[in-house]
Amino acid sequence: MNIKNIYQLYTISSGIEINSKKVKKGSIFIALKGKNFDGNEFAYEAISNGAILAIVDNKKFTLCKKIIFVDNTLFFLQKLAMYHRYKLHHIPIIAITGSNGKTTTKELTTAILSKKYQKVHYTKNNFNNHIGIPLTILSMPMDTQISVMEIGANHEKEIEKMCSIINPDYGTITNFGKAHLEGFKSIEGIIRGKLELYNFLKKNKKIAFINGDDSIQLSNSMGMRRYIFSEKKEKKSDVKFKYLWKKNNLKSILYFKNIKISSSLIGNYNLYNIAVSVSIGIYFKVSLEDIKKAIEEYIPNNHRSQILIKKNIKIIIDCYNANPTSMIEALTFFNDNVKGNKMVILGDMLELGLFSNHEHEKIISFIEKSNINIAYFIGNIFFHIHSHINHKIKKFLNKKNFIEWVEKYSIQKTDYVLIKGSRKGSLENLIYLI
Repeated sequence: MNIKNIYQLYTISSGIEINSKKVKKGSIFIALKGKNFDGNEFAYEAISNGAILAIVDNKKFTLCKKIIFVDNTLFFLQKLAMYHRYKLHHIPIIAITGSNGKTTTKELTTAILSKKYQKVHYTKNNFNNHIGIPLTILSMPMDTQISVMEIGANHEKEIEKMCSIINPDYGTITNFGKAHLEGFKSIEGIIRGKLELYNFLKKNKKIAFINGDDSIQLSNSMGMRRYIFSEKKEKKSDVKFKYLWKKNNLKSILYFKNIKISSSLIGNYNLYNIAVSVSIGIYFKVSLEDIKKAIEEYIPNNHRSQILIKKNIKIIIDCYNANPTSMIEALTFFNDNVKGNKMVILGDMLELGLFSNHEHEKIISFIEKSNINIAYFIGNIFFHIHSHINHKIKKFLNKKNFIEWVEKYSIQKTDYVLIKGSRKGSLENLIYLI
């Protein structure tokens, strides 16, 4: 069977599945390999669970007419997604990447476009990598009107590869921050990696939504089709905003043409995420009334910039992920714009490689000089970083040790709490202690 024949089966199937236990009747199972598993071993189980076809790359599992061998199942998955995108080439796709704020921007953009279009397709969960992106493409229905796709990356050339699968018509980079330094090796590597999206758009004469207040974006998008938004720097902006945030007002506010748009997303660092989403809405001629409504209706979830009030304490839960840039931005906002007794619970920042100790030291140093009253650091990296004796800093090797300490001594009373750390730390599990 060639790709065309299998695609024909795909069009009448109930979808693609890579987990044999989640196979639906009539679906196609693609056996992928991971560090701790080999999907080939579950091909028969997938067929017995109702799959009409299983794709494997190990010939010893092909003793069934419904199982087909290919050289590499991951490459096959990506190739099938590319074929599907080719068939749906008329559907505009907006690609979003960046070090921080990708998911928030994707969700805001989707909310805005959904006010105009009934069939908006978008990236679900965290399906933004070399496996998730082809699965997302293959989940795109034939009657989709527009799609919003998130691209994650942890090394150079990855975004370039994902663009070849997605073939986006539009794109934006939220920012360039110190995320995945272990893979990108340097901030210069991060910038080169993210700019692979703009390079693709430029080469294919597509359009980029550019933050005119970001000099890196502005200078690296010269000569391409672009739609620029800004507050101050860029005179030739297509969209002009005014940004606003007030002390103890845990909301992000922007003005466009004297229309106030107030978001439940906290922190001035979220203003650019809101601004690019609004700009995309304006470009696609969503009414300003609907754009305002979409932004103001949006309630952050998945532990991203969420606010929880417990016992009159305002808890900012921003622990979906963390890297040095997002951590400093969150702490700076918390330090400068929140007035009252303040506490932070911070977890290790992962995937920083050789930069890890230095970046964690910078966070501790920031806390030492800040007006934050108490800081609890949790994790192996923070625990082993040298710090000066400071009454407001307490370090714990892991969550278990922190929980035992709190249960023995209780947590200090405060007005505001910021919880932030890498996803693996699952710091949201500590909220009950406050």
